Amino acid sequence: MGSPITRDTVLRHELIGLAASVVDARNPTHRGMQGMIVDETRSMIVISTASGEKKIPKRHTTFRLWLPDGTVVDVQGSALEMRPEKRVDIRGK
Repeated sequence: MGSPITRDTVLRHELIGLAASVVDARNPTHRGMQGMIVDETRSMIVISTASGEKKIPKRHTTFRLWLPDGTVVDVQGSALEMRPEKRVDIRGK
C-alpha cells in the first residue's frame, strides 16, 4: 500500500474516489458542483453528481477535496494539469 494522502502530498496521489466540489471556475455553471471524482484526464476531472457525471476542466478551476482522514484542501486545477499517471509517478521524486 502507498503512502497516505495528506494536504502536503495530495498533488502526487490518485484523486479518483475523493469527494470534491468546485469552489471557483471560469464557467459559472460549474461553481458549486459537488460529488465524487470518478475519472481524471490530463485536462479534466469527472465528478459524479446528483444530476450525472460532469466533466470539469482543471485549468481556471479551484477544487475542494475531502481527504480520507477528513482533511479538506483546496487545490488549483492548474497544479493538476498533467496526465494522472505522470503526476503519481513523481511521488518519490
